[in-house]
Amino acid sequence: MEVNGLPLHALVVHAAVVLGPLAALGGIGYAVPRWRDWLRWPLVIAALVAAAAVWVAYLSGEQLTEANTYGGPLAELVETHEERAEVFRLVITGFAAAAAAATALHARGGPVRWLLAGLVALLGVATLVYAVLTGDAGAQVAWYGTSG
Repeated sequence: MEVNGLPLHALVVHAAVVLGPLAALGGIGYAVPRWRDWLRWPLVIAALVAAAAVWVAYLSGEQLTEANTYGGPLAELVETHEERAEVFRLVITGFAAAAAAATALHARGGPVRWLLAGLVALLGVATLVYAVLTGDAGAQVAWYGTSG
């Protein structure tokens, strides 16, 4: 799929690499008890929008690789990017689900609240890590063959 002659993947990937880490930082901040009331709604909205952006980037990336043939070292870079994107979409989906659960059960106290806050923070860290790893691998594909 293309938008104005550009592959959709090249456009939507920017939303994924910006919104994913921003939502992840909110998830990490959610571990701070006094920030939870303020962060819960922005966190869940950002996490859901970021997860949607990652899924669209993932699916459009699949279409892009099906439409093109990559060989040699570039094929290895594309494979690394695809493998990391696979993990990234699963991690951010779990993160968004945990953020939604934490928001829905926000009024709960005790161990449930602490468990959800810890899970959101842990998945936030994983989301941040995989956003960087996947984005770096994608940048290596995009910039392959250029001197710089």
